[in-house]
Amino acid sequence: MQPSILITGTSSGIGLATANILKQRGYRVFASARKAADVEKLKMAGFEAIQLDVNDDASINQALTQILALTNGTLDALFNNAGFLQAGAVEDLSRDIDKAQFETNFFGPMALTRRVLPIMRKQGHGRIIQNSSILGIVTIPYCGAYNASKFALEGYSNTLRQELRGTHIHVSIINPGPIQSALRENAYQHYENTLAREQSGWHHAAYEKMKESYFKPSKLDRARSEGPEAVAKKVIQALESKRPKAHYYVGTPAHILAVFRRILPDSLLDWVVSKVR
Repeated sequence: MQPSILITGTSSGIGLATANILKQRGYRVFASARKAADVEKLKMAGFEAIQLDVNDDASINQALTQILALTNGTLDALFNNAGFLQAGAVEDLSRDIDKAQFETNFFGPMALTRRVLPIMRKQGHGRIIQNSSILGIVTIPYCGAYNASKFALEGYSNTLRQELRGTHIHVSIINPGPIQSALRENAYQHYENTLAREQSGWHHAAYEKMKESYFKPSKLDRARSEGPEAVAKKVIQALESKRPKAHYYVGTPAHILAVFRRILPDSLLDWVVSKVR
């Protein structure tokens, strides 16, 4: 039988690449997206596409009802991939901005996982894969809300793995470094919509630098980044390994920073981060 997987955030980037590769590999992929127009594009590309907004419990319930009706009540795997990056100094981020970041990157995956767990318990197996970030291990400045949401996802996923110990439901975390995707370009739009006219002024120079570099990566930056297929390869390992790892790091920068996090004191790690950004 085809193993089934629900993937969130498949309109582009990591989600779309993973959906394509798993479909080619023989998985029954339920590709989900928040916007109806993106769902239609996915259907035209041959996917079993589902509209799903991870910020909306009713949307989550409706999507899973549709999927379970098609699979006779089973779902083998979930890849929580949907997310976005809100840039800005922590003192410039409002409560509403912080909430929006956590709703999509943290509370959404929590809610969807909570809904999927009874299905996996009933069938006796399952794989839950969280798309975190190396920024869930090591922080960088001016991404405080994003850093915090990914740190929260790490803590939740580690706890969930401990609570599921002894079952056949496995939890893995993917920690990508720089990836060729629309994350940074989309982050610029979020910045323009939230902070461009309301910032405190203390960090103006840093924001100007971000607009020239981080938000709009150069050809060299892109060349140093992994393609989204690199994440898909780690997802396959997490899905098909008999004993999947707790963490899968993607790309050399992610591996290096994970090692630095373990061996360097905070002050030295802060210095390293200030030099590599």
